[in-house]
Amino acid sequence: MSNPTSQSSWRDFWTVTKPRVTLLAVFTSFIGMLLVDQAFPPWSVVVGGCIGIWLLAGASFAMNCLLEATVDAKMKRTDWRPSASGALSTMQIVIFALILGALGSAVLIVTTNVLTWALTLATFFGYSFIYTLYLKPNTPQNIVIGGAAGAMPPVLGWTAVANDVSAPPLLLFLIIFAWTPPHFWALALYRVDDYEKSGLPMLPITHGRDFTLLNMLLYTFILLGVSLLPVAIRMNSWLYAAAAVILGLRFIQLVWNLKNDYTDQKSKAVFRYSLTYLSLLFAALLADHYLIA
Repeated sequence: MSNPTSQSSWRDFWTVTKPRVTLLAVFTSFIGMLLVDQAFPPWSVVVGGCIGIWLLAGASFAMNCLLEATVDAKMKRTDWRPSASGALSTMQIVIFALILGALGSAVLIVTTNVLTWALTLATFFGYSFIYTLYLKPNTPQNIVIGGAAGAMPPVLGWTAVANDVSAPPLLLFLIIFAWTPPHFWALALYRVDDYEKSGLPMLPITHGRDFTLLNMLLYTFILLGVSLLPVAIRMNSWLYAAAAVILGLRFIQLVWNLKNDYTDQKSKAVFRYSLTYLSLLFAALLADHYLIA
C-alpha cells in the first residue's frame, strides 16, 4: 500500500462508505419504517432514522475497507479503493469512522429510540469486526453467516417507529438473509480469479463452481418460500404475493440456466437481477401495504 497523499478528497471518504451498499441498507430500513402501520410515521423519525442508519453504516463500511485494505489491494475489483491504494491513511479512516459513528448514534438516540441505536450499533459492529476479521477469512460459509448483518436494516427501520421487534420485521430479515448467498455467490463466480489472489475461502474456490451453483439454486427456492411468509401471517395480500412469485420464479430460472450452461456473462446477469429483485420485492411490500386495505 502506498503512502497517503495530501490530495485526499471528500470523494475518497465518500468511497470508503460504500455508498451503493449503504443506499440499499437505508432503502430497506425505510421500507421497514413504513410497514409498521397504515399511517405514515412521523417525519422526524423517518428522516432521523434514515440519516442515523446511513451514518453508522458508513462508519462500518469505512472500517471494513480499512481492515480489508491488504486483501483489497490484491483484487482488481477493489484495488482502487482509497483504503487499498493508500489515498487515505489508517488514521484518517479511523477518525472519519469514529465521527460518523458518533454522529449516527446521536441522531438515532435523539430522533428514534435507544433500542434502534443499540441494534444498529451491534449490527454494524458485527459486520466491521466479527464478519470482516473472523468469518470472511476463515470459512466458505462467510456470506451465509455474515448475511445476518446485511439482513438487519428493515428490522432497524421497524424498531425506529415501533420500538419493538416482532414477527413482521423478522420475516423481512429472513428474506434478505436468504437472498444474500445467491446474490453474492453470483459475483464470486465471475470474480473467482480475483478471490483466488486474495486468499479468501470463497465457496467457488473451496468447493468449486458446480457445488456453488447447486447451493445458489437451493437458496433461490428457499428465498421463494421465505418471501411468501408475509402473506402467510397476513402481513401482506395478493398484490405482494403475485410480485413475490413472479420475481422469485424469474430468479430461479436465471440461476437454473446459469447452472446448466455457465458463462461469466450469465453470472453477471444473475448478480444484476438479484439487486433488481430485492428492490422490486420491497417496493411490492410497500405498495401492497398502502394500496390494499
